[in-house]
Amino acid sequence: MRLQRDSYVSRTPFAELLPSAQHRMRVVAAVEQMRGGSAIVSHLSAAVLHGLPLYRFVEQPIQVTLAGGRRASSRPGLQRHQGRLADDDIVDVDGILCTSLQRTVFDVARTGPFETALACADGALRRVCVDGRAFDPVAQEEWRDRMSERTRCAPGARGIVQARRVIAFADGRAESVGESVSRVQFVRLGYTVEPQMAVAGPRGSLYYADIALPNEQVFWEFDGAGKYSDPKMRGGMSADDVLLKVKRREDWIRAVTGWKVCRGGFLDIATPEALAARLAAFGVEPAR
Repeated sequence: MRLQRDSYVSRTPFAELLPSAQHRMRVVAAVEQMRGGSAIVSHLSAAVLHGLPLYRFVEQPIQVTLAGGRRASSRPGLQRHQGRLADDDIVDVDGILCTSLQRTVFDVARTGPFETALACADGALRRVCVDGRAFDPVAQEEWRDRMSERTRCAPGARGIVQARRVIAFADGRAESVGESVSRVQFVRLGYTVEPQMAVAGPRGSLYYADIALPNEQVFWEFDGAGKYSDPKMRGGMSADDVLLKVKRREDWIRAVTGWKVCRGGFLDIATPEALAARLAAFGVEPAR
């Protein structure tokens, strides 16, 4: 299977990769063809290189920015952006020149769908303000300030209004794409949310609920399929053992707090309406 001129891969193993991993391979192949030029991998392609969380990522053209604002047309499979990049906007990731983490988030926040942009921003922010279970709210606000300064320096840039919204809403406490998108839909439905609320567990331990709705006394737990199907995420446990552990944890949280615990997956957060229907099935009232 041809990725680029003089670059081929075996079709079957390639098809078994996640879309983001396929895209990374295409980026690597494309960069080999562009060596010596001024193109810097950017936008969602840079997000892939940085390993940022991606929501509903499907194969798409490789995105690059031409340093120095040079003009050039795009072609099938390659989207070229114009834009000036400061020296610290360019970094080397595994031998590939791409936009820095902050610049990548800024570009995706301006040009991507809101949910996609927020998942990327949450993931980047998490690297700054979360260490294990320790959350640093000061570091989070400092990150928002730095990102907001970028928007102030580009008042007329495409998508700058959305970028401001993404930056203001970003929260490094989100541990997954599903939690990021859940938070968006809850807020769209009018709920007040608290990510990663701690609940006292057995023998002095702490449990953390993905999202709490304090006004409704409800906890929301996002269930990605990988929690049960991916051996790496199961940490050596069987799927049945994971289910039992989840049930015991949930029973404890209900008993200690008296709050409802609701669970859902990607289909339940696809739209605000889908989430509202899921909550109604658990007997959760609309936001007050």
